[in-house]
Amino acid sequence: MAALDVFRPPTPQDLKQNGAEMNTAAQKTTLEAILPLRKLFLQEANHQIRYNARHERGWSDSYILTADGTSVGYGSIMGREIPDRNTVFEYFVVPPFRKYASAFFRSLLDAAQPQFIECQSNDPLLSSMLFEFGRAIFADVVLFEDHCVTQLALPGAVVRCRRADEEVFSHTVEPVGDYVMELNGEAIASGGFMLHYNEPFADLYMEVREDYRRRGVASFLLQELKRECYLAGRVPAARCGMRNAASRAALRKAGLRECGFMLTGEIDPRTFVIPNSPTCIEQERP
Repeated sequence: MAALDVFRPPTPQDLKQNGAEMNTAAQKTTLEAILPLRKLFLQEANHQIRYNARHERGWSDSYILTADGTSVGYGSIMGREIPDRNTVFEYFVVPPFRKYASAFFRSLLDAAQPQFIECQSNDPLLSSMLFEFGRAIFADVVLFEDHCVTQLALPGAVVRCRRADEEVFSHTVEPVGDYVMELNGEAIASGGFMLHYNEPFADLYMEVREDYRRRGVASFLLQELKRECYLAGRVPAARCGMRNAASRAALRKAGLRECGFMLTGEIDPRTFVIPNSPTCIEQERP
């Protein structure tokens, strides 16, 4: 029989044994307490944060991470359903302490007892925690960032602000937008950009009337929405479902590009070992 190798993420006890005399801890706190650290997180990320509004809407719990009582990071927990608190969705440790990220994450799991991790693949820190502590990982949403300016043309098409009392065609997926696209005087699409994301980013959305789809309408509208977004002082971003080939093609044609994916996984109980517990993972050594 092959020899067995024991694997588990490092514990605070491990840190002490390795000469790093440091106690790591996670404690539930207020949103206000993590805001200085969250500013550092947003500055480092420099991309749209999909779940940014979970904080300000009160749909999350905040945990401060400490090293010997000094605040060095935070973790945020939301619910896969709004009332729940079962998913880690934001995690940050300041760079001088980042080599202990796994130990701080274990402290967060101890304190919050979440079941899932959901993160953006362009967030390297939480993504690494997902692959270290998670299982059954999958992606269902593609994230887009602006890449280049396009010069698409659609003869007869005009994009304008929607009038307050104006009724447009029935929408089935997206809300009726603040901008309407007319073709030969007929409203055939609407769209806009949502502002409840971390500044300076905004999220583009649009819907095209069914009988005008696959004619270049969506990409032209997105191009014009990008322009209006920049004029409003925001940077356009977008997202769509993994299997929504038409939307992905329209976004690319309008000058956006894929910049990440939304990743979700269950927390693997085999990697979550409570300190001083004999439980561990045993793997066969190759």
